[in-house]
Amino acid sequence: MSVQLYSVRDEFAENPGAVLRRLVEIGFTHVEPYGLAENAHALRTGLRDNGLTAPTAHARLIDADQHAVFAAAADCGVRVVIDPFVPAEKWQTEADVVATAEALNAAAAIAPEYGVTVGYHNHWWELQSRIGDRTAFEVFADRLDPELVLEVDTYWATAGGEDAAALLRRLGDRVHAVHVKDGGLAVDASGQVPAGQGSVPVADVLAAAPKALRVIEFDRYDGDIFDGVAASLAYLKEHEA
Repeated sequence: MSVQLYSVRDEFAENPGAVLRRLVEIGFTHVEPYGLAENAHALRTGLRDNGLTAPTAHARLIDADQHAVFAAAADCGVRVVIDPFVPAEKWQTEADVVATAEALNAAAAIAPEYGVTVGYHNHWWELQSRIGDRTAFEVFADRLDPELVLEVDTYWATAGGEDAAALLRRLGDRVHAVHVKDGGLAVDASGQVPAGQGSVPVADVLAAAPKALRVIEFDRYDGDIFDGVAASLAYLKEHEA
């Protein structure tokens, strides 16, 4: 089980070491960094000093300095670098979807030089958009080289109109990680709540991807974010004991 540091981005920007220590106190041994290259210095020392590992991390790869990103990943012990965002307008036609897949395939050809793998993380628009009778996300997945992996954000998949558990079963072993997130499914991320307290069928999601890394995330949270993260971790521990 892991936690996306974007959840605590404001606190991390102020004092990364204190945030990592707090997450250890809550019970985490893994974290998922965001802005990997930009935060590499803080992560390099903070992960080591707090006994944490970062098996996955988010970093923009398309139209980015991929060598710098992958070097930062290797330096921080990250094994999977996940592109977190390709905008909605790039998911409306098959040609654009194929172009995105080819861009990530090109990144994946470089990644082994640094001992890392490339992945992609969805929002709602990749599921809401249709290419023929299929989601744009699944058309995209079919065009990825076999070594690439997927991180399915199950909140956004649900917000995009999909049965997240069924989607996970269709994607199968391509799914390396899932974002565990819950709430009322507002696409502005308002109303997000700890796992098991909202509209996402979290228990079904977990059952549908038993081997996937669980990564807790909040895009927004109205309460104390550390309390929210702790409540989600408690839910996962209870339901996967």
